[in-house]
Amino acid sequence: MLPHHGLRKLTLRTLLSRSVDFCAAAVEHPFWRGAIIAVIIFAGAVIGVETYPPFATRYQDLLQLVDTIILAIFVLEIMVKIIACGRQPLRFFRDGWNVFDFVIVVVCFLPFDTKFIYVVRLVRILRVLRLITALPRLQVIVGALLRSVPSMGYVSALLFILFYIYAVMGVHLFGANDPVHFANLYVSLLSLFRVVTLEDWTDIMYISMYGCDQYGYGDISQLCTAPRAHFFLAPLFFVSFVLLGTMIMLNLFIGVIINNMTDLQKQADLQARLRQQRNTSIRQEFNSLTAKLEKISEHLQLLENKIVQTNSEPHRK
Repeated sequence: MLPHHGLRKLTLRTLLSRSVDFCAAAVEHPFWRGAIIAVIIFAGAVIGVETYPPFATRYQDLLQLVDTIILAIFVLEIMVKIIACGRQPLRFFRDGWNVFDFVIVVVCFLPFDTKFIYVVRLVRILRVLRLITALPRLQVIVGALLRSVPSMGYVSALLFILFYIYAVMGVHLFGANDPVHFANLYVSLLSLFRVVTLEDWTDIMYISMYGCDQYGYGDISQLCTAPRAHFFLAPLFFVSFVLLGTMIMLNLFIGVIINNMTDLQKQADLQARLRQQRNTSIRQEFNSLTAKLEKISEHLQLLENKIVQTNSEPHRK
């Protein structure tokens, strides 16, 4: 027989093993994920309700209690995930999304003073970002955006060169006629940003096309000191900028993001397929071991029966 302390050690080890298996199964269970998503959405709704001062003041104690419960649920989730890692709890921090969740929860425990109430509210609204970690599809989108940053840097540089060239041309061509939009380089860049977003860009074009004394400067006619119409040059300038800046450059951003998103989606599908194959292989090995154990149990039973028969024969004699 095992000593008492040995039996207790074996029982504790079995309990820990079962706890790890239970937490690992809970984390992967669809109900667990759905419950966490529901809590995150509910937390976002609570923060939204607090933007109505009369309601927030009237139910302040209730809202604080709900916030404490939500924070406790998030802490429990992290603890379950760490326990699910078994003997390697630091494996939890190898996943960037887990680190993101951990940081958000830890920040909520920082001792902010009452004068930093706005910081507290901003930290609490960050909980809504946990939807990204809870929904794999959102992770793919965010991952594609982060992965696209280096490529978008070159596209941004090319777009800035385009903006700079057209901004300088706009100041020299239309600055005297339209000082509101092309007085200097800074204002010209802002006006071109408005044009590239297609926000009433035709109004800016018509001012340069017909002259500030004929269009756009009705209430601020005192600023129209040197009207000059560019009937053919203005459409060429603005239409070419819209074609290059909006139709081509911005679509390059979209193309880079979609390309990276497709690559990440393929990687995610491949990992899911490998995980499924691994689980299938483990299940097959488990079934094979179970069958072998059953055969060994049958052999042991036969040996036991033979031993019983052998021991009973001398008594018969």
